[in-house]
Amino acid sequence: MTAGLTTTPLATGTWAIDPVHSAINFSVRHLMVSKVRGKFDTFSGAITIAEDGTPSVSADIDVASINTGNEQRDAHVKSADFFDAENHPTATFRSTAVEAKGEDYVLHGDFTLHGVTKPVSLALEFNGVSPGMGQGEVAGFEASVVLNRKDFGIDIDMPLETGGAVVGDKVTINLDIEALRQS
Repeated sequence: MTAGLTTTPLATGTWAIDPVHSAINFSVRHLMVSKVRGKFDTFSGAITIAEDGTPSVSADIDVASINTGNEQRDAHVKSADFFDAENHPTATFRSTAVEAKGEDYVLHGDFTLHGVTKPVSLALEFNGVSPGMGQGEVAGFEASVVLNRKDFGIDIDMPLETGGAVVGDKVTINLDIEALRQS
């Protein structure tokens, strides 16, 4: 364990997600042989720890902030074929429970994307708490989940002549989160 870092539970109060030191990344199969990777540039959220120690997590993602490094692809993903960002500009996560799993956790919640809400469970690793660098305590987390885009009504089929599809159904989402204690 690094000096100044603890893995004790988070203190009671609100911890705001720091978008400057956090990332929401994803990957999806492309042409059945490789993966397209991307991220969302605009998001926010908070972790609230109740007096009894019960955590709750809320997060909002601006889906129009998708960034795959290719403007043409990003425009297509924002269109009605995929996210329909004009009508569904925000993806949201609201936790419903957290359970211990060995030294790590499973974060359960409701994820809304493209106007469809489904329960999801994220594998969660708590990396501990640091005293920070003058802005207050900072907590670190890593989480991941694999979603099926069709479960959220993103069901565009772009079949390949040789079988398979241009875009895979499974999307892997990886989160690297730093949260700053607010109160």
